[in-house]
Amino acid sequence: MSKPVVLIAEELSPATMDALGTDFEIRHTDGADRDQLLPALADAEAVLIRSATLMDAEAIAAAKNLKVIARAGVGLDNVDTQSATEAGVMVVNAPTSNIISAAELTCGHILAAARNIAPANESLKAGQWKRSAYKGIELYEKTLGIIGLGRIGSLVAERMKAFDMNIVAYDPYVTAARAQKMGAHLVSLDELLEISDFITIHMPRTPETLGMLSDEQFKIMKDSAYVINVARGGLIDEEALGRALDDGLIAGAGIDVFVKEPAKDLPFFKHDSATVTPHLGASTEEAQEKAGVAVAKSVRLALAGELVPDAVNVAGGVIDPYVRPGIPLTEKLGRILSAVMKGVSVSAIEVEVAGELAEKNVDSLKLAALKGVFTDVVSGHVSYVNAPVLAEGRGIETRLSTTTNSPHYRNTITVKSVAADGQQFSVTGTLTGPKQVEKLVGLNDYEFEVAIADHMLVLEYHDRPGVIGTMGMQLGDRNINIATMDVALRHDGAKALAVLTLDSALPAGLMEQVGEAIHAAKTAEVDLEETGR
Repeated sequence: MSKPVVLIAEELSPATMDALGTDFEIRHTDGADRDQLLPALADAEAVLIRSATLMDAEAIAAAKNLKVIARAGVGLDNVDTQSATEAGVMVVNAPTSNIISAAELTCGHILAAARNIAPANESLKAGQWKRSAYKGIELYEKTLGIIGLGRIGSLVAERMKAFDMNIVAYDPYVTAARAQKMGAHLVSLDELLEISDFITIHMPRTPETLGMLSDEQFKIMKDSAYVINVARGGLIDEEALGRALDDGLIAGAGIDVFVKEPAKDLPFFKHDSATVTPHLGASTEEAQEKAGVAVAKSVRLALAGELVPDAVNVAGGVIDPYVRPGIPLTEKLGRILSAVMKGVSVSAIEVEVAGELAEKNVDSLKLAALKGVFTDVVSGHVSYVNAPVLAEGRGIETRLSTTTNSPHYRNTITVKSVAADGQQFSVTGTLTGPKQVEKLVGLNDYEFEVAIADHMLVLEYHDRPGVIGTMGMQLGDRNINIATMDVALRHDGAKALAVLTLDSALPAGLMEQVGEAIHAAKTAEVDLEETGR
């Protein structure tokens, strides 16, 4: 069998290649060259990029087999995530790869601002000796204001405490107790701006945070204050920063990120007190290697059909190891449910998790169920990414419920559907024993226990003598071997349900033939070998 094609669109570290391993056909292209990129994407199941490759709607449409776009870095400005989601393509990045590098660069900008390192360096290299012109200040007992006390902001706080700085922070999503553990005191944004000697911003770029520091905020700051931005371009209004430096409202700035990059001739570039760097936050050997290795591991998971914790367009979140074995089981339950429903119009799908699993985050199981439900009924690729989109587009309500009460098994997972006409269908599964064997233990009103197999036949009929023998004869005459079988009676005893696992798929028409021979009320064939139309 041919190996899945993984396209490397930009230069990545040797460690990235090692992390990918030998299970893929690795191809290379110049992602910045559209004439090379678009045809190279035609056969790719995964593409690894950095910042120079634009994966827009056109590129995604050219990649008919694409399952995952992996950005070896944090930002995703060059990836059309919405188009990827609609196409069922997973988008992954490396959100923690550069946090140490970005925090260290922030600290570097603080030190550079305090001691005029950049202009003093330039002056000395120009043949000047101007010691008095570049007198700086100590960080000792100065106040550092951190806007955004997340992963990078907290690392900056930890490092700058070593300089005996007083740390204050503004972050509406952090509790005072947590901030205190980081050595920071929470204050309002205006108070932070008013009392800080150095202000560093570490917020995501959203419509609410763009221009978060602008003319009004600069007027609140000390005229001796410095502002630092190593997070996202545009968090500090660039025009307003130029005006603040022109008018002496603040003392200086350290800026690594810009609204438009490459950045040229911005208003504050003329000021010696503004130290600027060309987006170097992640530009360390360590950060780039971490990013490459992280997304390589994500690609392996994605192409193996597993959920990926770092997928930005999948809502499953970080998956607990205890939950992970339930994902393929739940997907199979969704496919079995689709086979039982046989094209019935559905208005709602619900996943019920019972037992110890209910104590974990099981959001990923709802995704797995939706993927299973649509896999065999939708034309085109179905993934964890676009399955919720498919449900929403069909007006199907989706729900997830949990309970710790599981009377018969340690855990059970039930996938239910409500048809437009009010009919309800449900399938229940569990994992048993040290090997975590996937078993089907319930279907509608029937309870039984059958190990899930690639080929299964479900028959509901009026209970009477001779039915099982007739089934066996019908299948045996066509050389179909029954591997296992379990028969369950409905609670009122009127009907029975037979669940058969088979060694091979049924020939066309045989399910109907068996059903007619036993006067079955309902029949369903489950073929889990098929990957869907």
